[in-house]
Amino acid sequence: MKNQKGYVHSIETLGAVDGPGLRFVLFLQGCPLRCKFCHNPDTWHFDGGEEYTVEEMVSKILRYRTYIKSGGVTISGGEPLRQAEFVLALLKKLHEEGFHVAIDTSGIYCEGVAFDAAMEADLLLLDIKSFDREKAIELTGFPTDNAWKILEERQKRNLPVWIRHVMVPEWTIRTLDPDGKIIDSEEKWKSENVELIEGLRRLNDYSCIERVDLLPFHKMGEFKYEEAHIPYSLKDTKEPTEDVVQWAENVLKNEFKR
Repeated sequence: MKNQKGYVHSIETLGAVDGPGLRFVLFLQGCPLRCKFCHNPDTWHFDGGEEYTVEEMVSKILRYRTYIKSGGVTISGGEPLRQAEFVLALLKKLHEEGFHVAIDTSGIYCEGVAFDAAMEADLLLLDIKSFDREKAIELTGFPTDNAWKILEERQKRNLPVWIRHVMVPEWTIRTLDPDGKIIDSEEKWKSENVELIEGLRRLNDYSCIERVDLLPFHKMGEFKYEEAHIPYSLKDTKEPTEDVVQWAENVLKNEFKR
């Protein structure tokens, strides 16, 4: 397996937001999802990327051992489990070297080698695209069924998970009332965001979940759509205000019991 090849979109050598501590973050090429809020559409295509063998990548990571000893390595994407054979081989080799390894995944792949890799990771950063199945399909092109299956299995094995959920106005959170007016109070916001509240309550059923991150939608990747001549359907969607972010954080503190 050491000669297994992977295709890398980009690398961040000192990442601070993709798992505990400072981390070497590896973004792999290729993703089947078409999330409307994706800020890296340049990772979608399965061709392209820089080719590495497992040994080459481990050698590169070892140069940063001193700097990432507080954290480890995070394998992200794109969708990393699209290259499951490479990910699993890399995971095993990094474990031999004593690294903590996390995988950041949508959970779209949950069988065979992809499943094995998801269970091998020390930490799974699991992206729940929407707490509503049909809305997830409309938002990304796929349901979230497989993500919940992976979460169930991590729960059975008592393996840690961090949940990530992007707050996309009028998709995964509501910032406008039914009349199209801006919601101007936390009380009103709660009444219009039952889906999010119920979703956070559902997560309480999984003791393996150590943390939930509600990530505000942003448009920093909009220029990539223009460069690739891809229609950007959220062009008119505004980023959530500070009030909305705070209301969501308050709901998280009250509803997710950790």
